[in-house]
Amino acid sequence: MDKAQPDALRFEGRILFLSENPVAVSRQLKGDDISLEEALPLRDQISTDEITPAWICYYYDERLGAFPYLGLKCGEQFPLKEGLVKAGGFAVSVAGHRRGKGSSREASPYAELCAGIRLVIAESFERIYQQNCQNLGLLTSTDFGLIERIRKGESIPLSEFTRGLDPVSTEIVRRGGLFAFNEARMKGEVFVPAPSSACRAMTLAEKIIARHVVLEAANNRVGIEFVQPGEGLFVQADWRFSHEYVTPMAASFLNSAVGEAVALRNPERILAFRDHLTFLPHSMSEERKKSGLLYVARSLKTVQESFCLKHGIRLHGELPDGDGSEGICHSIMAERYAEPGQVVVGTDSHTPHAGALGCLAFGVGTTDIASAWITGDVRVTVPPTLRVLLNGQLKAGVAAKDLVLHLLALPFIREGKAIGHVVEYQGEAIRHMNTDERATLTNMAAEIGGFTGLVAPDEETMSFIRERRGLELLLEDWMHGDEGADYAHTIEVDCTELGTMLARPGDPGNGIALADVRGDVAIDIAYLGSCTGGKREDIRAAFEVVDAARKAGLRVPAAVQFFVQCGSEDVRRYAVSQGWIEAFEAVGASVLGSSCGACINAGPGVSSSKDQVTISAINRNFPGRSGPGQVWLASPATVAASALAGKLCGAEAWLQVPSVKP
Repeated sequence: MDKAQPDALRFEGRILFLSENPVAVSRQLKGDDISLEEALPLRDQISTDEITPAWICYYYDERLGAFPYLGLKCGEQFPLKEGLVKAGGFAVSVAGHRRGKGSSREASPYAELCAGIRLVIAESFERIYQQNCQNLGLLTSTDFGLIERIRKGESIPLSEFTRGLDPVSTEIVRRGGLFAFNEARMKGEVFVPAPSSACRAMTLAEKIIARHVVLEAANNRVGIEFVQPGEGLFVQADWRFSHEYVTPMAASFLNSAVGEAVALRNPERILAFRDHLTFLPHSMSEERKKSGLLYVARSLKTVQESFCLKHGIRLHGELPDGDGSEGICHSIMAERYAEPGQVVVGTDSHTPHAGALGCLAFGVGTTDIASAWITGDVRVTVPPTLRVLLNGQLKAGVAAKDLVLHLLALPFIREGKAIGHVVEYQGEAIRHMNTDERATLTNMAAEIGGFTGLVAPDEETMSFIRERRGLELLLEDWMHGDEGADYAHTIEVDCTELGTMLARPGDPGNGIALADVRGDVAIDIAYLGSCTGGKREDIRAAFEVVDAARKAGLRVPAAVQFFVQCGSEDVRRYAVSQGWIEAFEAVGASVLGSSCGACINAGPGVSSSKDQVTISAINRNFPGRSGPGQVWLASPATVAASALAGKLCGAEAWLQVPSVKP
């Protein structure tokens, strides 16, 4: 990392085509060098879960080089095995559209880098993945013409890999990574030019960015009047947070770059969370436990605790009795910390959750957060804004999750045309949504491929903060988009036409109306939880279904496991006080302590075999994300209804005729 790139580069190693055809991939691993034509079709929409499945991220050093692409599904096979990429001498990796979608885990490009990959080529990239590559010094390109030039042994000018980038990103690539760039920036050796945009109408996201632009890093001068999409700059972060998957790697990167004696900037504005792996022992196989992997995973907790203690960082950790955590980082950020108009950055792609409160909340990678610990700011290329106009009101029983699953199935979204955009939700339906429901929409901007999700703050926002925190905040006049602001695209949705939605196994974009599902689909597991599905209003909506069944004397079928997991202890305590938890237990649900759990394949609720079918309130159902089985995504109420029916089922069946089992 952080080695300045030469003006021209020659790639000595082989080219690995990540093909849909497992035979084509296996041939390359055995030593054959195939052509692009032989490799077609290339794998599209490769997620970071496939590049580095969750368990691989327990490692955070060069050992990751043994593991890239272990979760890559080619056809119906998983042809990549431990050590094969590194042993194959590959220097270039090639894929199709939307490479690196999903999690913000920098372990993915770092694993590729440690395996010898120096250049990744794709038809398009997800924002965080590409930014992580730049931060690490791993080159990226969408130019497939480079393939033959590399095979001929040509020296490729560095300018080929900076074409189209803003000046800041270009300089980061030229210097070989973010740490080297920031070291020079903090010394005054390199300057980020202040945007010189003329007076213009701005979106809410642009206004927030403009107010947080860092003019002089050393003197902490902040704020300008105008910005516009495409400008590269740094913004001061009001909150910076990480969780146990990332804190150890970020601390390791930081120590390597600047030494262990480093002082963090404003540590009182830095938070850490132990939320992802608190239930891991319940789902890890005995084989992996015997291999020592559980010990490796538990070491993440120890390293994070030591780092937080050393630097005076507040850590929201495990509960004293070991039954879960204080809560999921996204949930706690919205419930306790984020405020309208702020900038919030976190080491998770679902950081946009807090955008429901009218702040600019976005995910960053390991290098970004490690640098932000010492600079207090993060780099941003001002994103365009996609406006989603939600006309009319949602029908009773139709939730924000149904709405976002509908959006994810739209061709505009599936084709990646919203990548890197702020997704701002407007319209009548938004005005009638509570903040928890809005958070489902902003949270899953990550699945859309957006930079973040955003809802302009209003009186509902102030009411949420007042109720959850006891704070009285003022709604400031500037906290909305200007009339005449430039939106890159507008999607309009007639919310009155929407019904219950699902996403079929394999991808959150596999949306289908429940009414269009043919035949009965029996389920084995129902999981109600995660940052997306464990909020107060999520639990309430599921409770209404469960309460109707309880009053009718019904229980979850013996063949179905129904797990309920709140997103935070604040939510769980409220649910207990309202009698909701008692109702879940009365119908046979297993109620767990607050944590991420099954969403990250680390806790009760994961499948254990390929033939198991799960219906889940989580936000992702990539292959292997929550076990080897088939995962359908749905709203919390639909999950509860399906748990009680033993098959895919809508909530209205229980709420309208509670005395008759669907």
